[in-house]
Amino acid sequence: QVQLVESGGGLVQAGGSLRLSCAASGGTFSRYAMGWFRQAPGKEREFVATISPSTINTFYADSVKGRFTISRDNAKNTVYLHMNSLKPEDTATYTCAATEGRYMNSYFSQIYEYPYWGQGTQVTVSS
Repeated sequence: QVQLVESGGGLVQAGGSLRLSCAASGGTFSRYAMGWFRQAPGKEREFVATISPSTINTFYADSVKGRFTISRDNAKNTVYLHMNSLKPEDTATYTCAATEGRYMNSYFSQIYEYPYWGQGTQVTVSS
């Protein structure tokens, strides 16, 4: 079973950048598709980005496409979310998740597809 720990959140002004990290342990990281989700106060958790085990495939929510980039370093058992041009509406708790992909190029965007979740890291974007 894989354990996930996020870091890198914080307070940033609109237009700024942050890089979130999610360190995995307890499993074979290179076999897992990874995803980032976020939840703003009073709203449901939503999909942000996902990356396949092989790193070949990535997929983004329309709201972050062109601003956020997901990447992973399988040697470091870590997945990243690079966030640029941040907006106040990006304010949320960001959580990474893992699921064992059937294929190395698989990726997943649905919450129910992920059995493993981190605790989350808070991102606050001021206007």
